[in-house]
Amino acid sequence: MPPRRHPTRTCVACRTARPKRELLRVVRTPAGDVAVDPTGKAPGRGAYVCHDPACRPGEATRAALRRALEVPIPVALFGPAPAPGADTEEPHADHEGGS
Repeated sequence: MPPRRHPTRTCVACRTARPKRELLRVVRTPAGDVAVDPTGKAPGRGAYVCHDPACRPGEATRAALRRALEVPIPVALFGPAPAPGADTEEPHADHEGGS
């Protein structure tokens, strides 16, 4: 028996073909909403994006998704974009005037 073939999909941002399980599916539902589909089984038109940080959440990725899904893509689809240097700074508390 030949080995089982795994389905591959192409990232709309970087155009890299990868196994379907390694990509994140974004779907346009029949109602016209756009959502991230973690199961990969939601009804509607789908497009795939890598988990690579370079492929998300940039303007080029949103443009590629807009072309693939044929609808405007919400800015907050992947969550808020981190501010530059935000992951390297530690939060600090203001200790002035307290007892």
